[in-house]
Amino acid sequence: MSTTLQSIDWSALGDDERRELLRRPAQRDTGTLLASAALIVDQVRSRGDAALREYTARFDGVKLESLAVTAAEFDEAAADITREQLAALRRAIETVTRFHETQSLEPVRVQTAPGVNCERVFVPIDAVGLYVPAGTAPLPSTAIMLAVPARLARCPLRVLCTPPRPDGRADPAVLVAARLCGIETVFKVGGAQAIAAMAYGTESVPKVNKVFGPGNSWVTAAKQLVAADADGAALDMPAGPSEVLVIADDAATAEFVAADLLAQAEHSEDAQVVLVTTTRGFAEQCIVEVERQLASLPRREIAARAIAGSRVILVPDLDTALEVSNMYAPEHLILQVRSPRRWLERVRNAGSVFLGAWTPETMGDYCSGTNHVLPTYGHARAYSGLGVLDFVRRMTVQEVTPEGLADLGLTARVLARLEALEGHANAVTVRLDAITAGTPQ
Repeated sequence: MSTTLQSIDWSALGDDERRELLRRPAQRDTGTLLASAALIVDQVRSRGDAALREYTARFDGVKLESLAVTAAEFDEAAADITREQLAALRRAIETVTRFHETQSLEPVRVQTAPGVNCERVFVPIDAVGLYVPAGTAPLPSTAIMLAVPARLARCPLRVLCTPPRPDGRADPAVLVAARLCGIETVFKVGGAQAIAAMAYGTESVPKVNKVFGPGNSWVTAAKQLVAADADGAALDMPAGPSEVLVIADDAATAEFVAADLLAQAEHSEDAQVVLVTTTRGFAEQCIVEVERQLASLPRREIAARAIAGSRVILVPDLDTALEVSNMYAPEHLILQVRSPRRWLERVRNAGSVFLGAWTPETMGDYCSGTNHVLPTYGHARAYSGLGVLDFVRRMTVQEVTPEGLADLGLTARVLARLEALEGHANAVTVRLDAITAGTPQ
């Protein structure tokens, strides 16, 4: 099976050609996608559980009476996984927790002027919705990546949605991971309809304030739609089909690089993988190695379609390679080069970075400790990977004493009048007059 992986010389391209080369395929029909997702969102919003059951039957091929996962289903799930699998889930939860619990939620208190105290405190989001995909493959690791920071943030209501299997059950490993992380409220709903259900609430699914989790283009579109609606729910970030960019020099190992490319390609047909290399000979080796490894992958048909939409980019040097990467802003960036840490300071736009030949992206997906919910589609230019701070609101507090107002209030009054807002100025003046009169409250 041919990968049809393209090899392209960056130096031979003009600016417009370079921009076109780095465009994601999924962005080419955004308008139609959003319109289709909007129909699903509107149906769920207006018809609730009835719409969820209809979409589950249509898209997942399952007719469900109850959308909620029962206690008995949780128990059955626990019996379905092996001791080795349970140990791996526990170990991953341990490392992810260890990394995320360092993300401080300690309040900050600063005296910005005599008698003027300012604070920043952290308040958990009241209700959060966690989406765990299971379209072409179940992702219990995503349940961990969402549930661990939600637990550390102490969000009171944590709701999880995941698509059902053909037998009408949720994936056992997803349920076990959820329960190990303290989540018992799970619904067998997937796709854009799951996002709509959590954003607006249905007879069964509670309404949440913010939705989290990766997914396909439909899920991403639904998240964007509900986030744009004041009655909907905020989103964590644009996180759609997976992508990786590997930068490799002549010291890289083609077998390793090919494996990293295929690891992302097997996620879905719309995943994108990019190799940027300084060496034509290495590019050719890697293309051959991709074909060799692809032949033995159980998900080779999916991976092959993803590879067909991907490419190898030839650059004259690593400086140019970093420029290409920063333009592309990949979800995952792998630096398989000599002295990779030396190049880290040149990375401006990436969701997560993997340094050196012995750091496959797989480790970040599962158990190194960092979060694998990351911005895609180039949104790494402005968004960061998921963390505990995404599950809290940062609220500022200020307290001013009479002495502080007498000192700093004059500045506030001048600035208010500079903006022709006399009401603002008066709110200070009446208090300054009370202080002068010796009658502060």
